[in-house]
Amino acid sequence: MTTLNLVLAVVFLYFSLARLQTCAWRHRRVDLIKGFLSLPLNQSNFVIQRPYDVPENERYSFINGVHRLWVYSTDKPHALTSHTNPRTEIRIAGFDYSSGVWQFEGYGYIPYGTSGVCVMQVFGSSPPHATTLMLRTYNGTLTYYRSPVLVPHIYDRWFKFNVIHDVDNSTVKVYIDGILTYQAPGRGGTSHYFKCGVYAQDNSSYYMESRWKGIKVFKKPGYANGY
Repeated sequence: MTTLNLVLAVVFLYFSLARLQTCAWRHRRVDLIKGFLSLPLNQSNFVIQRPYDVPENERYSFINGVHRLWVYSTDKPHALTSHTNPRTEIRIAGFDYSSGVWQFEGYGYIPYGTSGVCVMQVFGSSPPHATTLMLRTYNGTLTYYRSPVLVPHIYDRWFKFNVIHDVDNSTVKVYIDGILTYQAPGRGGTSHYFKCGVYAQDNSSYYMESRWKGIKVFKKPGYANGY
């Protein structure tokens, strides 16, 4: 091997190792709750928003620690005066926030066939938007709003994700199974809260369902007017 070829081989090896290290760093799992304070949640914090003309138990169940929420594309909105699409969602109550760094954690399950629906959101933003974040599913993919695709195959498996909203620095990060999957800018707003379940969007399937367990909310301490 000539000296030039040896040098080129060493350079190639160096950059290959550097690339592998960079990929490993990007995909490493981190301790997401380090530095956060876990907030006390009980069933009273889980306000169920459902079609206004049906009993709660016809669109929601809580059995063995699993929240199951479902809705039909032909259902009514959650309030008589609302003009929004059908939904059955858990609205996390008691911890609305306007500043600071907040985190949602939960394990979600989306059954096959559920499509065109928001399964988790950070509510609140500056007009003309209503939300800072929407995670949706379209034909088995998990997306940030309509795009990009965050997870290509999401059906029929439990997945863990964490959403961290830094209000003051206007960023929101999505971690899927402990790995940073997407980061987006915030959208302003003076009041926010977390929601999960099913909220029909464009081209929704007739039947929509998601299941949730292990729901937690965290915040970083040190903010006087967090909630």
